[in-house]
Amino acid sequence: MDDSDEALMARVARGDQPAFRALARRHLPAMVGLARRVLGNTADAEDVAQEAMLRVWTHAPRWQPVAAFKTWLTRIVVNLCLDRKRRAAWVDLEEAGDLVDRTPDAVERMETNERERQLQSAIEKLPDRQRAAIVLTYSEGMSNAQVADILDTSVSAVETLLIRGKQNLRRALGGLIDEEG
Repeated sequence: MDDSDEALMARVARGDQPAFRALARRHLPAMVGLARRVLGNTADAEDVAQEAMLRVWTHAPRWQPVAAFKTWLTRIVVNLCLDRKRRAAWVDLEEAGDLVDRTPDAVERMETNERERQLQSAIEKLPDRQRAAIVLTYSEGMSNAQVADILDTSVSAVETLLIRGKQNLRRALGGLIDEEG
């Protein structure tokens, strides 16, 4: 009987538990070591290696021997380690401190709404082509080239319209535009 990793995986794909145990005995210690070196944490390393072996079991029917089994398993372990390292570390509740509510309070919302109303009113008072250039660029997120096509003009003309429009808005708003960015 062929005891290569690939032959064992073919048997695992058919639900052969002894073949899975043979693969686990063969590779689990090395995968724990790999995970420990990548993570630097023994408890997490064992969890990662076990999760990788669980994926071997669940994905066995779809596994294709394109690469060597050990290469595939190593890729799974490394990806799981990298995923773990990307996740934020858990902090004990006592160490976490108070939660900060980042939602704006009523006063902030009122101030924001008032600034937006003033800005919209000032935009409405701009000359038509300046207003169109400002709205298409900043509200609609279009490039200067797209705006130039829409307004049937050149990119440099759009840039001029934007400069003049922003100058007019700064004058109308008395510094509000500089506060906002």
